[in-house]
Amino acid sequence: MMSLTMTSSTSCLLSLFPFSLSSSTLIPSFPSPSFSTLTSTTCKQQCFSFPSHNKKFSTLTKRVIITKASEYKFPDPIPEFADTEIEKFTEHLTKRLIKKDVCGESLEEVVGICTEIFSTFLHSEYGGPGTLLVDPFVDMADVLNERELPGASQAARVAVKWAQKHVDNDWKEWTSGDSK
Repeated sequence: MMSLTMTSSTSCLLSLFPFSLSSSTLIPSFPSPSFSTLTSTTCKQQCFSFPSHNKKFSTLTKRVIITKASEYKFPDPIPEFADTEIEKFTEHLTKRLIKKDVCGESLEEVVGICTEIFSTFLHSEYGGPGTLLVDPFVDMADVLNERELPGASQAARVAVKWAQKHVDNDWKEWTSGDSK
């Protein structure tokens, strides 16, 4: 068994693993080189060393990091970007739903509802990577189900898969100046 030195960065867990008591030490019932045993007359515990905890941050440093993260502002939505994405989205959604043949005669209505919901989201809330939310896709499925249109779950799934694959990448290209 590998012996680890107890440091200020070592965390200890009490009675979470099966142990066998042998004289004055605790021995894990399973071998592992990452465990060390700490023995004392008042407390016997199994210790684990977590190297990622080696760096100590002062309370002030932690506050500064948290404050900076909470003060980050995502960019405002870009209407021209949203319009371009909606065109791509509508084209893709229509092709996929025709291919799957799940909407029947309601295809235009299904695509129209999904496009309207996604357009509203892109124009009002999407501000770049990290701001693509699941809400518009849940709304798509809900509205389509409420109106009892066929293919609601498939349409929402096609929409979310396309958005995950394209929207953030397209935003990066758009804001870098390559596709304006």
